[in-house]
Amino acid sequence: MSRDEDFSRWFRKFRRSPLFGLEDFEDFDRMMDEMFKEMIEDLPKDLYKERKLPNGRVVKEMGPFVYGYSMTVDSDGKPVIREFGNVKPSTKATHIGVPKPSFEYKEEREPLVDVINESDAIRVIAEIPGIDKKDINLSCSERTLTISVDTEKRKYYKEIELPEEIDPKIAKATYTNGVLEVTLTKIREKKPKGEKIRIE
Repeated sequence: MSRDEDFSRWFRKFRRSPLFGLEDFEDFDRMMDEMFKEMIEDLPKDLYKERKLPNGRVVKEMGPFVYGYSMTVDSDGKPVIREFGNVKPSTKATHIGVPKPSFEYKEEREPLVDVINESDAIRVIAEIPGIDKKDINLSCSERTLTISVDTEKRKYYKEIELPEEIDPKIAKATYTNGVLEVTLTKIREKKPKGEKIRIE
């Protein structure tokens, strides 16, 4: 019997008789233990570690778990909400029809990013602390910028959709005190492809 079916049976029992006995709480404790084990199984292996202490004892560690969001206002006055971290809240359907709160975990953190649309350029500012400049990989196309870091201690990944087309060949990036700043030059006008033919 699955944990969801156990919970459904337990919930029906609770509705029939809200006066519980000790065995009812033991059932609930068992379901909570199973739910915690499932959560650990769903974690990427890099987020669940065992560490040996100097006294020889082994402790289990999970994480880091990071989630947050930033809210800014774009040039049209509309709010822009951007999530960051390596945990995303979600819900999973159960067989009794009640959505169950859940989380999606990733090994890579999404950095906190701000996109500033200026007259001639687009500036992207990303917070990626705890790494060396040489570990940052940047790539861009006319409409996206990808930031990626893959080290033993920290992993970051973010694909940013740019508000306007840029020239991928003209870009400048700096990294200081955990803050990456990328300046991308906008494409002002596209020249028509091919050569003009003169009519004689």
